[in-house]
Amino acid sequence: MILFEAKEVTKRFATQTALDRVSISVPEQSIYGLLGPNGAGKTTLIRIINQITAPDSGSLFLNGRPINPDDVNIIGYLPEERGLYKKMKVGEQALYLAQLKGLSHAEAMRRLKYWFKKLSIIDWWDKKVEELSKGMQQKVQFVTTVLHEPKLLIFDEPFTGFDPINVKQIKDEILFLRERGATIIFSTHNMSSVEELCDNITLINKAQTILEGSVEKIRHDWAGNEFEVVFAGEVNPSSNGHLTVLSSTFDDGKSRVLLKASEPVDSNAILRAMTAAGQVLSFNPALPSMNEIFIRVVETKNKEAVKN
Repeated sequence: MILFEAKEVTKRFATQTALDRVSISVPEQSIYGLLGPNGAGKTTLIRIINQITAPDSGSLFLNGRPINPDDVNIIGYLPEERGLYKKMKVGEQALYLAQLKGLSHAEAMRRLKYWFKKLSIIDWWDKKVEELSKGMQQKVQFVTTVLHEPKLLIFDEPFTGFDPINVKQIKDEILFLRERGATIIFSTHNMSSVEELCDNITLINKAQTILEGSVEKIRHDWAGNEFEVVFAGEVNPSSNGHLTVLSSTFDDGKSRVLLKASEPVDSNAILRAMTAAGQVLSFNPALPSMNEIFIRVVETKNKEAVKN
């Protein structure tokens, strides 16, 4: 089931087109990556979803019906630019924001205590926001974003400023929220996070959609004629015919060899050639990373735009 859908959304500012007929379809209880270079139009689309601004044309649907102003109560939005009041105490501010989302004082306190303990920030309850590190402030704002248990969560660069330990903690919490039924739109420049978290993505460049689909399918579609072979023992196969050895490493009693075929070749033929070199433990296509795909797609589209 599709929880959120944007159809042919266009937005212009003076002479600049921020979005040009962009569409996304976000399945229920999934993590959807909204990707693109700086200035591509991602934040504009996020602001439109949150009804901070309106599209010039196009339609938005939530639960199969046109989105309406009251739907902000079932959306949680963590913007890239944080907005906590520096002079207020942490607990006082979190409680205030929770009640703005319709929670009673008692229920807000119960949920806040749970999340503050879970994220190890309970000791900061009576501190002023300005006394917290940037990472701690982000944890507080993360809590206020998810506290009212919205059906749709939108995270814009949620890991900015976090150390690796806190990045892992927030990633785990995002996965936890999905398991509990939340649907998540996730905007980031960190492609490794996309591979770890996202089920589907849309890549926007210069206001237009240039790539979309499931992460797994996209990686397979963009795979070149490269293969990874793992051998038992130390094996050093040489380049042969249409096959070129790109790299070979030996560790923990296994050899990992990366091959590239100069033209499309039957994988069974490659496997037979490798079996002749040693005992093959595994043989798989070498899938490109989302970072590699991101760069290749954007650079290709930019070169096409210059030609035209």
